[in-house]
Amino acid sequence: MSIMEDIIVIGGGVIGAFIARNLSRYQLSVLVIEKQNDVGDVTSMANSAIVHSGYDPLPGTKKARFNVEGNAMFDEVCKDLDVEFDRCGSMTIATSEAQIETLRSLKERADQNHVPTELLSGEEARKLEKNLTPDCVGALLCPTAGVINPFNLVAHCFENALDNGVKLRLGEEVLGIEDKGESFLVKTSKGEYEAKAVVNAAGVKSEEIAKMMDPISWSIHARKGEYYVLDHYQEGFVNHVLFPLPSEKGKGILVTKTTSNNYLVGPSSEFVDDKDDLSTDVPTLSDVKRQASLLVPNIPFYEQIRVFAGLRATPSTHDFIIEPSPNHPRFINVAGIESPGLASSPAIGKYVVEELIGKILPLVEKPDYKKAVRPYYHPAKMSVEERDALIKSNPDFGEIVCNCEKVSVGEIKDILSRSVPCRTIKAVKKRTRAGFGKCQGGFCQPKVLLLLSEYFGVSPLDVLYDRDGSNILMEVSK
Repeated sequence: MSIMEDIIVIGGGVIGAFIARNLSRYQLSVLVIEKQNDVGDVTSMANSAIVHSGYDPLPGTKKARFNVEGNAMFDEVCKDLDVEFDRCGSMTIATSEAQIETLRSLKERADQNHVPTELLSGEEARKLEKNLTPDCVGALLCPTAGVINPFNLVAHCFENALDNGVKLRLGEEVLGIEDKGESFLVKTSKGEYEAKAVVNAAGVKSEEIAKMMDPISWSIHARKGEYYVLDHYQEGFVNHVLFPLPSEKGKGILVTKTTSNNYLVGPSSEFVDDKDDLSTDVPTLSDVKRQASLLVPNIPFYEQIRVFAGLRATPSTHDFIIEPSPNHPRFINVAGIESPGLASSPAIGKYVVEELIGKILPLVEKPDYKKAVRPYYHPAKMSVEERDALIKSNPDFGEIVCNCEKVSVGEIKDILSRSVPCRTIKAVKKRTRAGFGKCQGGFCQPKVLLLLSEYFGVSPLDVLYDRDGSNILMEVSK
C-alpha cells in the first residue's frame, strides 16, 4: 500500500528543485522522483550557466516575465544556498553598421521588459573587453546578467528542500500515471506512489509524462548544443558574457567566463530526434570554433580541456508551458523550459507553488522553515591563516584529492554527509569540482572512487561513475 503524499514532483532538475524548495516552506508532504542517479543531471548540468538579464524574450511572454523576475531573485537565492554567482553583465555585439539597428530594437525590447541596458560604441565595448574583435562597431551592455555554478544551484536547492522535509527518490523512472479520482497513482521502475497533486517538471521528457495523463496540444523537441571548455589559464580573458546577435536558433555562439574561472565557448543549436543524445562531433564543434572566433579572434583553443553537449527542451509553443493539464487541474505541466530557463527558475518555482498549487491545496507555512543551507567550506577562498586553522581542527582538509582544482578529503566528506545523496563519482565532481580540471579526473578519480567505497561501506566494484552500468571497476585482478 503506497503512502499518500500531498504532491509528487517528477523531475530533479533546476525547475523541480525550486518547486520543491518553495513547497518545503509549507505543511505539505512532498516527494520528488528523478530518473537519474543524481539531481541536476541532464539539462541543468549541461548549459551555458548564465543568468540572462531578460532583454531578449518577447514582451508579454512567460519567458519575459519569469526571466526578469527570476534574475532579480538570484542575489538572495545564492546567499541563502551558498552558490557561486557573479553578476558580471553581458554584451551583445554588432559587427556591421547594419546590425546597429538590430541592437536598437533589442534595447527597445529591453525597455519594454524593464531591463536596464546601455548602447555602447565599438570603442567603448573594446575598452571593456580587450580581446573583442576589432570588427565590433557597437554593443548592447546588460549589467544585470551573470554567471552561476549550475551544479551547486540544483544540489544546494534540493538540500534546502530536503532539510525542510521534502523526500527524494533517485534512479527511478516514471512508467505510468493513473487517475484514481481523489488522487494520482504514479508507477515507477521501483515502486508505486500516490499523491493528491502531481507536477510534471521532467525537462526534455516532459511531453512523454504529460501524455500519460491527457492528450496534449504541444510537443517538446530536443535541441542539442555542443560546447568547448577552456582551462582557467588567464584571468580577465573575457569579463562579460559575450553574445552575437540572436537568431531563430537562439542566442548564438557565445564566449563567457564562468564562476570557476574557466571559459566556455558554444553552444551549437540543432534539433535531434533522440532525447538522450549527448554526443559531440567534429564538424559541429569546428563551426562553433569558427563562429566564436568572429567575436573573439584569439581564443586559445589549445587550452581546451573537454567538450560536451547538452539538450534543451524546445516547445512547439515557443514559450514556457506552465499550466494544469486540460482535464486534470491537479496535474500541472511545467514544460518547455528552455533558455532562459535557468534564469527563470526561482520565479517559476514561486509561481507554480503560490499561484497554481495554492489553488488546489492549502498552503500553511511551517513555523520552523529554514531558508538557508548549512554553510559550506571554501578553503580556496580562505587566507593562509584561516586555512591553517581549518587543517589543524580537521586534518582531512589538508589532504588534497584533486590537485587541478585543489579539492580536499575534508570537502568531499562534507558533501557526502549532507541530505542530498551524493553516491557517484560524477555527483562528487559536480559538487566539489574534483575531476573538472586539466587532467579531467585522470589522477583524482581513483581516490574519489575509494572515498565513496569507504564512506558508504560498499565494494569499489559497485561504485558508479554516473548512470546505472557505469561501473569503473569490473573485477578484482589480484
